[in-house]
Amino acid sequence: MKTKLMLSALLVAWITGSTLAADPVGPKVVVVNQKESGMFKVIYEGAKAGRVNLKITNQDGVIVFNESVAGVNAFIRPLNFNGMDAGEYNIEVSDASGKQVTMVNYQIEQTVGAIHVSKIAGGNKYLFAVASGANEAINVKIFDGSSNLVHNENFLVNGSFGLVYNLKDVVGVPTFEVTDKTGTTKVIKY
Repeated sequence: MKTKLMLSALLVAWITGSTLAADPVGPKVVVVNQKESGMFKVIYEGAKAGRVNLKITNQDGVIVFNESVAGVNAFIRPLNFNGMDAGEYNIEVSDASGKQVTMVNYQIEQTVGAIHVSKIAGGNKYLFAVASGANEAINVKIFDGSSNLVHNENFLVNGSFGLVYNLKDVVGVPTFEVTDKTGTTKVIKY
């Protein structure tokens, strides 16, 4: 019985050692795209504690970020790309055992800014206003009280934009549906 147990333990140790020896050399790195636009998370695990370098280069090979940490064998590092140019970036993590490079694609998400709809006193007129930080293509759809499309228009908004809609022929309470170029839709039912 002891012999079988000893042989089993040796077999497990041999299989485990063979598997670990077959692993590729270098740090284990995962880059995760966060839910928040422009945010990434670098997860690093090394074989032993030591100096770790984190370098980010843009698509032209220019270093946009460089950091070195000593005495670590693992870390989680958030990266904020907001304010940087859209495009592909290489995230390189290197330690004494090697390096790993991961490419990320950062896109600037532009969404519709503040939207305001208000009924103007004395009639069936509505003030529609949008505040946007940059050139923004939007689509405005207006539906009547029975959800029938009564108006569909595209605009290019640069900064603030306002328009008065005369909806005297619209039956029921109108609904405004505003969609930006990313497909984000805001619905305002007055």
